[in-house]
Amino acid sequence: MLKKTLLIIFLIIAGKITHAQTADEVYEKYADFNLAILQNEHDKALDLGQQILPDSAKLNSKVRVSFYNSMAKLYEDDSQSVKAIEYYNRVAAAQPDYYVAHRALGYLYIKDISGKPADQVVIDAAYKDKIKKALPHLEKAQACDPDDETLNLIKTLYRNINDEKGLNSLPGRLDQLKKNCIDILDTQ
Repeated sequence: MLKKTLLIIFLIIAGKITHAQTADEVYEKYADFNLAILQNEHDKALDLGQQILPDSAKLNSKVRVSFYNSMAKLYEDDSQSVKAIEYYNRVAAAQPDYYVAHRALGYLYIKDISGKPADQVVIDAAYKDKIKKALPHLEKAQACDPDDETLNLIKTLYRNINDEKGLNSLPGRLDQLKKNCIDILDTQ
């Protein structure tokens, strides 16, 4: 009985070892993934990315952040907002000054409520929660890359949740947030 148990454990471990990708294989797939993106082969890139995800820890940290950003964009383009938010959040956590991820997060959080006139939006707890998640990201994006549309959206969101204090202190926050802005991820 002990021999059978040990044999089963050995076979499971051997199977996992042979199934796991080596770091070189992960980087080869990552190169193919980037090529697919450059060639506008969205489905192929998404498939390759999903193959890389279980072994993404084998990518160095800067490459991994860039990979997560690319996956987030692919998921966003594929209308998979939940997955896009997950990976953009990983990017924002690793590179908090990379405003591009913040802009995407801000708009994704309010995706289902934007486009409706402010007077037709039901102000409930879920709506307020989405706005409170979106605002810091939209503010970082606005501070780093000022845009009238984003600024107007931020102001409208504050008004919709009746947060005059947040609205009034916005210029000071934007001044603080614009001090460290990154617009391109470093993979070196």
